[in-house]
Amino acid sequence: MAHPDGGADVRGVKRHAPLALLAGTLVVAALVGASRAANAGSRSCLADAASTGGYTYAGHQATHRGHGVRATISTVRAPEVAAGHVAGWVGVGGPGEGANGENLWLQAGLGSMPGMRTFVYAEVVLAGRDPQFFLLEEDVPVGASRRLAILEMSRSPNRWRVWLNGKPVTKPFYLPGSSARWAPIATAESWNGGEAACNSFAFRFERVSVSHGRGGSWFPFRPGHDFRDAGYRLRRLAAAPARGQARTLTFGATDRPAPYAFLAASG
Repeated sequence: MAHPDGGADVRGVKRHAPLALLAGTLVVAALVGASRAANAGSRSCLADAASTGGYTYAGHQATHRGHGVRATISTVRAPEVAAGHVAGWVGVGGPGEGANGENLWLQAGLGSMPGMRTFVYAEVVLAGRDPQFFLLEEDVPVGASRRLAILEMSRSPNRWRVWLNGKPVTKPFYLPGSSARWAPIATAESWNGGEAACNSFAFRFERVSVSHGRGGSWFPFRPGHDFRDAGYRLRRLAAAPARGQARTLTFGATDRPAPYAFLAASG
């Protein structure tokens, strides 16, 4: 399913499985242990999760196609994960989004699972392959922000890398037919692990931008479609306050200047 300018079919974009293989990898199995967090999420999320493999979302897809997406992401409060995982991420692609209809995507963000603190991760799905997970940083404190970007390389069309705090942290990934094909996504996500459980999260996305050219030509993110499942809050953040003033929340006045920012939270 291609992403035409001006929007895409949300149902086909949002329901893929970031971190789905996370629990099966050796590195994460060693981190998780046997503990289980208390179920603190609102039960209203179960209605949507039941029909979507346990996946629920609160976020945005950009209005237009781009060559990259970036955001400064932080947790507002400590995630409480009863089962599965939660994540706040930026990314491109999705299931069936390859040039020949194959699954193809790349994303990076903050995540958490039962019994562990927030981590920074990246995930890629190459043509004909299962998702590959990369643990980039462990034990990210509540409120600490990380600058994450997915960007197509300037001199290598269809080759993308993940950037963390201004530095590339993965090798280039070849995603055939991807150049200028996808409308980027910035979203929070919860997966209940197949259990009757809701997870609690609150992710702040700031300085959300889309690159209009390979190698980085950044412009404000313009949301085209909302991902907002039952029981979740999605609020645009006001422009950065002057020093000494508190930040406020707004439903998103159209006259607000760049950069784009929003809060995605459960409950």
